[in-house]
Amino acid sequence: MHVRRMFRDAGARIALVLFAVAGCERDTSGLGPVALSTDPVVFIDQLGAGIDYQAFTNSKYDATSVVTNEKYSGTASLRVVVPAPNDPTGWFAGGAFVSSEYRDLSGYNALTFYAKASKDGATLNVAGLGNDNTGTSLFEASWGDIPMSTQWRRYVIPIPLPARLVSERGLFFIAEGAENDEGYECWLDDIVFSNLSSVTNPRPIIETKTITSFAGATVDPGDVATIFSVGGTDQVVSHMPGYLSFQSSADSVVTVSNGVITVVGQGEASVTARLGSVDAAGVITVKGSAAPMVAAPRPTPPPADVLSLFSNVYPNVTVDTWWAEWSHNYSSFTDFRVAGDDVKAYTSLNYAGIEFASQTIDATSLTHFHVDVWVPAGTLLFKVKLVDFGEDGVYQGAPDSERELTFWAGSTPPLLPGVWTSLDIPLEDFMNGPSGLVQRAHLAQLIISGTGDTTAFIDNVYFHK
Repeated sequence: MHVRRMFRDAGARIALVLFAVAGCERDTSGLGPVALSTDPVVFIDQLGAGIDYQAFTNSKYDATSVVTNEKYSGTASLRVVVPAPNDPTGWFAGGAFVSSEYRDLSGYNALTFYAKASKDGATLNVAGLGNDNTGTSLFEASWGDIPMSTQWRRYVIPIPLPARLVSERGLFFIAEGAENDEGYECWLDDIVFSNLSSVTNPRPIIETKTITSFAGATVDPGDVATIFSVGGTDQVVSHMPGYLSFQSSADSVVTVSNGVITVVGQGEASVTARLGSVDAAGVITVKGSAAPMVAAPRPTPPPADVLSLFSNVYPNVTVDTWWAEWSHNYSSFTDFRVAGDDVKAYTSLNYAGIEFASQTIDATSLTHFHVDVWVPAGTLLFKVKLVDFGEDGVYQGAPDSERELTFWAGSTPPLLPGVWTSLDIPLEDFMNGPSGLVQRAHLAQLIISGTGDTTAFIDNVYFHK
């Protein structure tokens, strides 16, 4: 997982304390909005006004402290204790320095700081700005794999587009793990926002890729970056798409509003981007397809005869994930609603893993596997695979077994594009043949597949008698 995304997701699980301020009753007519602070200080000898360090989930919560025995200047620095592997207090050091009040940082083009490590060769995983530890940040930007030494060095993180930071609370964040399976210490000092003439020549980049999606869905442009010249040396800043302005070549297929890319119709559109007035390299090709307009047929087996993974009709058993981490990189998944009914939607489907390994399913007394599938016109096939983890119920423990079945226009039942197809498959079909399921007492995975550009909606996924 991308480092920036990993620690953003971790930060989303940490709650914040909200402060409410009640004003006294007075006539404020004619008064304009109060200007936000432009204070550039994050840390100089102590944390800046109103700043709080918030450790990321699973990090060493007490990793940072103010010390006076090491400093670049002044009287103190921030010490960061990076834990050794298997440290019970946390498996990495990381967190966000968050201001209690919003700041206007649009007048600065960089975040600068000094750092040193207790040993040469240490590399800080990531440092950046714009992460307020709520999971809702829009303007996170970071620099990764930052080399450190036992001597103090100055570091510069360019801000992709300062105009976006007119109201920001996420001032600085770091994340670092053990080096060579050893913990160590590093120190940070003079963390401030600056306006530097040495930061020049921004060259934004988006990933060139093709995404198949459907009307009503939003498109994730993925990770983006901008290359800056910092003192004559190129430096890559990874950042969120919120810094960019996106444009669509066909508004009848894809629209862009406030940075959100939405598929609205069928066809193909090119999505490009700009960072301020600078065109970004790369283009996202979006192929829009139709989506179902009606809900899937309501299942009819009595609840006593059903073991359901997903359905609004039956109680569902525990499913660990509908999108296993080993699912194909370019495929994507989202929860969606069709005519008031919950469905699972997969786009650019090559293969996707659905796992229930923590509580495997014993289907020995059941006879059928059922799934309702909706695919748009032009879809050639849809595959379903069941995987059993054997007697011990553990992946690659006792002999695992699996069988994949393919459905297309000439299969039984046939795959019919543009309508809900009910695949009610005898479990014996998964057990026939020399490479089929050996048993079905410890079913742990369901894998669905397409041709790489398949869009598929599924509903009513269950086993039954």
